[in-house]
Amino acid sequence: MKVADSPDPSVAEHVRRYLATDGESGYLEGGMTNLVLTHRGRTSGRLYRTGLFFGEDRGRYVLVASGAAITHTHPQWYLNVAAEPEVQVQIRGERFTARARTAQGAERERLWNMMVERAPVYRTYEARTRRTIPVVVLERVDAG
Repeated sequence: MKVADSPDPSVAEHVRRYLATDGESGYLEGGMTNLVLTHRGRTSGRLYRTGLFFGEDRGRYVLVASGAAITHTHPQWYLNVAAEPEVQVQIRGERFTARARTAQGAERERLWNMMVERAPVYRTYEARTRRTIPVVVLERVDAG
């Protein structure tokens, strides 16, 4: 099945570079580690791909669904993984299936603070929106 890249030209270019070089170009971008997330559209059923900052916590991968700096709606990738939590992930040359879930309560606060420490811009995003920015945990799905 064909995969559609982000409609944001800079994100689409970043993803293409990342995939072409197994992350050699694009893994470290914007001062952060990046992965490529492939997710299924919640209404279209199509596959979409985007590049995202990530952190690591206890063998899991952590994403922040901040979207643009001043948006008051969740990004499309987040809405899609909330509805269809099985995703494909690429970190450098490694590809695997993961299950996404939204962190809640104390776990969300701990992971949010961890990600803000790594990328302080999230604090600015938080101040500019009325919504609570979701923190997403990706847990690998065993193939066996």
